[in-house]
Amino acid sequence: MKTLLVTLIFSSVFYNAQTRIIAHRGYWKTENSAQNSVSSLRNAQQQQFYGSEFDVRMSKDGKLVVNHDEHINGLEISETSFSKLRTQKLKNGEKIPTFAKYLKAGRKVPAVKLIVELKPAKSVELENKLVQKALKEVEKYGVGAQCEFISFSLNICKELKKLQPSATVQYLNGDLTPQQLKDLGIDGFDYNFKILQKNPAWISEAKNLGLITNSWTVNDETVYLELKNAGIDFITTDIPTQLKNK
Repeated sequence: MKTLLVTLIFSSVFYNAQTRIIAHRGYWKTENSAQNSVSSLRNAQQQQFYGSEFDVRMSKDGKLVVNHDEHINGLEISETSFSKLRTQKLKNGEKIPTFAKYLKAGRKVPAVKLIVELKPAKSVELENKLVQKALKEVEKYGVGAQCEFISFSLNICKELKKLQPSATVQYLNGDLTPQQLKDLGIDGFDYNFKILQKNPAWISEAKNLGLITNSWTVNDETVYLELKNAGIDFITTDIPTQLKNK
């Protein structure tokens, strides 16, 4: 931790840009909302955060839905038809949203970015199909400039850049250095804050390489201020209203 603090102090001299806030799975810690619900997206839009993050999975018959976990109400999404999934409800009573519904709700407020996490699938073929379908829907609803993509799957990140070179893509897994990401043509990292505490030079290295820097899931004000002082571009959090003006 001492090394991190020294690096943070050193970095803050050079990096003065404002750290922007992304609501993790939307702004859901409020009445009548739930993670990855359309209401959580609308709440994030009302608060005017930089972006609202959400998770995308594919049903057995190729329909894209928004849900973090592999399962919903005991059903494995990748092994369940959309006709069965569409009746499933979130904790606030909303039905599980489709990717299309999320995009249509998102485009109503173009200033709030849609941070699209494409979840890893069981095979490269399924991941590539997921990427193709996601990009097709993004184009259909005219939100290409509003969407930024993240994934734990390096294959998904590479496929996104292959099919849509202009897309903004960040890697989540935390096992690649900034230089490795640069060499692969990935736009930046979105790493767990503990990874950055272990590798305190990565923020400045990434910025020197022209990469985007982001960190998840930052729910502690002290950690947020450390990352902010280090010049990180974005943080993703479950408590966006608490960190917004820090």
